[in-house]
Amino acid sequence: MQDGTLLAALDLGSNSFRLEIGRYHGGHIERVEYLKETVRLGAGLDEHKTLSLVAMERGWECLARFAEKLRPFERRQVRAVATQTLREARNRDDFLGRAQAILGFPIDVIAGHEEARLIYQGVSHLLPQSDERRLVVDIGGRSTEVILGQGYSPQRMESYGLGSASWSTRYFPGGRVSEAALRRAVVAAKAVVDEALDVFAPGSWDAVYASSGTAGALADMLALAGFAPGVITREGIDWVADRLVRAGHVDEVRLDGLKDDRRPVLAGGLSVLLALFELFDWTVVNRAQGALRQGALYDLIDRASDQSDVRERTVRWLAQKFAVDTAQAERVRRVATGLFEQVATPDPRNGRYSQKLAWAARLHEIGAHISHTSAHRHGAYILDHVDAPGFSLPELHRMSLLVLGQRGKLRKLEPHFGDELFIKQLLCLRLAVLLCHARKDPDVAALRLQYASRQFRLTTVPGWARQYPQSAWLLQEEADAWAKTAWRLTVDLR
Repeated sequence: MQDGTLLAALDLGSNSFRLEIGRYHGGHIERVEYLKETVRLGAGLDEHKTLSLVAMERGWECLARFAEKLRPFERRQVRAVATQTLREARNRDDFLGRAQAILGFPIDVIAGHEEARLIYQGVSHLLPQSDERRLVVDIGGRSTEVILGQGYSPQRMESYGLGSASWSTRYFPGGRVSEAALRRAVVAAKAVVDEALDVFAPGSWDAVYASSGTAGALADMLALAGFAPGVITREGIDWVADRLVRAGHVDEVRLDGLKDDRRPVLAGGLSVLLALFELFDWTVVNRAQGALRQGALYDLIDRASDQSDVRERTVRWLAQKFAVDTAQAERVRRVATGLFEQVATPDPRNGRYSQKLAWAARLHEIGAHISHTSAHRHGAYILDHVDAPGFSLPELHRMSLLVLGQRGKLRKLEPHFGDELFIKQLLCLRLAVLLCHARKDPDVAALRLQYASRQFRLTTVPGWARQYPQSAWLLQEEADAWAKTAWRLTVDLR
């Protein structure tokens, strides 16, 4: 990545949407602009996990304003990530379809562990380089992430389903605050995160850092009240809690530095932080400047290099973990991507889809570690449920579908038959798997794959079918399988 390149990251949080624009220089990113809007997307999630139209419209309107800032940017310069609310929402595709059209860029719904990883990247890159062991806590609107790491490397990551917005709605309805309600909220929060003590044992860190809205708001209020700047102490949050309880309502509390958009979620965020203080027996927590959006910016730098792309490292890790035959995986990858290049029409998305096909090909046998006969089903399940650093949930799901569809009947993937690029990926992977059935390099130079209007045509050079009779038979079987769908594969075997 060249010095001077502009990069942008969007964090579609449960409470606020944030846009961070920075300029890359010498391995670091200098802030150019920062925009934040309180959207309260999570407040529109009902008991059935359905987002209301009103909440979705607030999000679309915000993204339309952000989109104006991003018009000069290319795809490789922007990363947009969505967190807990869109992880939970059953109708998230209704929101995302229009949101991506408005924004002009893909929006990645990321898993909790991926959110934690990016948060740690954002925090660690804005701290002085050090060997200290850092425990990072991020209280969001509907989830709380806890990460233990050293330097730029996260070592343990967890995401818990509680946050400032969800706890405010549940335990402080209408903004009313009492000592009993605050205690119930703290006890309930501790019940959710108490298992963290098994993952993050006391004594395994040298310093604690808190990032994002709740921590920033409390640190600002405490500094203006005369407490030590840049830190949050147990004495300080007890003081804020006392002021809040005395006021009886979030609208009545008077604290310098408390912004109006923070009031509705102050009690919930405070109760979660109090629970963490009590659980881990902290006395002081440092305020962190970095957060999820900065982590997404630095992730863009990594993605600019195949060697640094965390997704590439994750694929290698999964292949090793599930004892994949790497020679066969590489063989299938070469054949699948080679065929895909033959049928990929000019489209700026093709490079990304070829890369995802390559990853799916390299992992197509991970399920064989569990069962040979149902390897494709087990492999698909693993990819849909594994914590895979660097990947968004939709990316993992698409790879899961490709692994599931690498063999067997095609009707199981019928809901996705309207996606031409997916069909091209799927057919190329299936052809690669069967052509590599002998676990030897096939004669792909003798094959030509063409595509036009839902029809594929595979031709061979004369004599190929006689030389490879088993492959010829498998290809004819494959053509028969596609004949039962709305797509066609014709094989001209000579």
